[in-house]
Amino acid sequence: MNILEQLKTQSKVVADSGDFESIKNFKPLDATTNPSLIFLASQDSRYAPLIDQAIAFAKKKSSLKNEQLSIALDKLAVDFGLKILEFVPGRVSTEVDARLSFDTDAIIRKAHEIINYYNDAGINRNKILIKVASTWEGIKAAEQLEKDGIHCNMTLLFSLPQAIACAEVNAKLISPFVGRVLDWYKKNQGLQDVSPADEPGVILVKNIYNYYKKFGYPTEIMGASFRNSGEIIELAGCDLLTIAPSLLKELEQTEGILEQKLFPEQAFLLPIEKISQNENQFRWMLNEDAMATEKLSEGIRKFTEDLLKLEHIILGKL
Repeated sequence: MNILEQLKTQSKVVADSGDFESIKNFKPLDATTNPSLIFLASQDSRYAPLIDQAIAFAKKKSSLKNEQLSIALDKLAVDFGLKILEFVPGRVSTEVDARLSFDTDAIIRKAHEIINYYNDAGINRNKILIKVASTWEGIKAAEQLEKDGIHCNMTLLFSLPQAIACAEVNAKLISPFVGRVLDWYKKNQGLQDVSPADEPGVILVKNIYNYYKKFGYPTEIMGASFRNSGEIIELAGCDLLTIAPSLLKELEQTEGILEQKLFPEQAFLLPIEKISQNENQFRWMLNEDAMATEKLSEGIRKFTEDLLKLEHIILGKL
């Protein structure tokens, strides 16, 4: 078997893409999207009908342009998700507007709206993960959403305190961003020529994995935002790994033996201390981690920038 085939026996492989053709070719179990991926896909003329369809739907629902824009954005994200579900047997992740990342009530309302669109299309909510930024407000929103039976994928996660807080509210899944952690260390600390095993993002995911398994948290861990295939290989055995099509192709074309790196039973033996979490503790520990603080804020800004670009396209058509 090639490396990708072996990886699929050790971790659940998820496609990190809005490109239906790539998803269909690599046959992942799940798929994830975000505003940036949907914006990139929207540049492809093949997906223009989805934009037109979302706009037509919005015009039927409201005569006010601001409402039409909001409805069209949500419907477009859902329609991408519906199309992806034609090719994956598992779940698709759809993201809440990043501009709501510091408003718990607004996140909850938007998540219910997204789920309702999927329900209207005949899709069971268990097939959907609502992506929410791992701010304190996002984590508290996830706590309520999970109680409502809406499962959450906690995104823009860069630190153990974020991971612990997500697990303690029973979030379904977290997505620690491996490559973006490396980006920060390269830019701010001049980190160069580091092996994948020693990358800070890889180490972060391993620490989260061991903490969760040590203390029996059921929250799933999905490594995300990879910069190279070596990072993926170092995390073989992680619950899930969401991988861009270019890296999926590289893994598919690579032969060799893939050694599993993460095992729950090994985590039980590690001398890890449990960390209690409340809002003050969370905010202090996040504040003390410059990388996590900066990358969380930057990620929210980047997703917002791409949402605004998408809005510009939709407004032009409205």
